[in-house]
Amino acid sequence: MAAAAGAAVAATATAIPGMAVGNVVGYSFDQAPDLSNVEERRKLSENAIKVFVNIARKWDLNEVQARGLLGGVASSTFHAWKTKPRGKQLDQDTLTRISLVIGIYKALNIYFGKPWADRWIGLENRGPLFAGQAPVDYMLRHGQPGMAEVRRLLDAWRGGR
Repeated sequence: MAAAAGAAVAATATAIPGMAVGNVVGYSFDQAPDLSNVEERRKLSENAIKVFVNIARKWDLNEVQARGLLGGVASSTFHAWKTKPRGKQLDQDTLTRISLVIGIYKALNIYFGKPWADRWIGLENRGPLFAGQAPVDYMLRHGQPGMAEVRRLLDAWRGGR
């Protein structure tokens, strides 16, 4: 599992600089962040939470869906993150999941443009990967590997890596 998480980080961490989330003071994005490093996670966590909450709102996710994409965090934890993200430190899995969401969001906006970019995630999809279910439901059912698969699919559609 650690190898898979490392591969997901390597494949997705670079999505953060392209998201116009602003710079993290004292942190350079010249290379993908090492999410196993406690200090790097501390520096990224507050902005990651804010970006995730904004994407979840744009995608019109309900709380259960948003918490599920974060790995099933407790409702009280999710509300604490949303209301006071300052000083929170996310674990490697949660930051990887947020990075995947950011990459998916970015790819959708490049490929579809508005308003389809924000609607696509919740629409039933007849593609072979989704078999009639909405991409968000696929990701919730398959967890982080499913999120990475959706990210790879969208990157392929938009001519990415």
